[in-house]
Amino acid sequence: MAGEMSETALCKQDLREVTAFAAACAEVVLEVFESDQPDDLRPRDAISAAWEFARGGERGKVLRDRAWAALKAAKSADTAAAREAARAAMSAAGAAYLHPLAKATQVKHILGAGAHAARAAELVAGDDPSVGVEHLERALRRATPVVVDVLKRFPTAPSGGGRVGELIRMLDADLRSLAVAG
Repeated sequence: MAGEMSETALCKQDLREVTAFAAACAEVVLEVFESDQPDDLRPRDAISAAWEFARGGERGKVLRDRAWAALKAAKSADTAAAREAARAAMSAAGAAYLHPLAKATQVKHILGAGAHAARAAELVAGDDPSVGVEHLERALRRATPVVVDVLKRFPTAPSGGGRVGELIRMLDADLRSLAVAG
């Protein structure tokens, strides 16, 4: 679609708000990773870097490196829940790199941390989808009007991506309906 290749305006404050939202979503499941890998600080460092950017820091090599390090930590985790928690941390740091191209795939930068966190919680609870839905409901309450406004500048979340993709689409639909209802 031609509309998917258009650009949307994103200012630094938009990116900071999206990153703060993502960091808040990811940090609630950080203990899932840390209980699996207590000596591995990479996901914690990624979330800290995301918060630093959200609070006025700059995007740069450290933030990018910490996001990649959290992804590597996910690959070294022993449980699926810990892997998802580390991916949530990676997504939090990666949220600062949301691109202004109005492509559906960019929605993952906005909502990926929340979806990975919800999936981690589901897995901890014996793969209980109701736990994931509860996490998404808490994520809805964390979303500021700016986060919802930024999300609305992009097409809806794409299909695919397994359960995490499904959680992204659920969160996407719920946030967009808040925008309509609000």
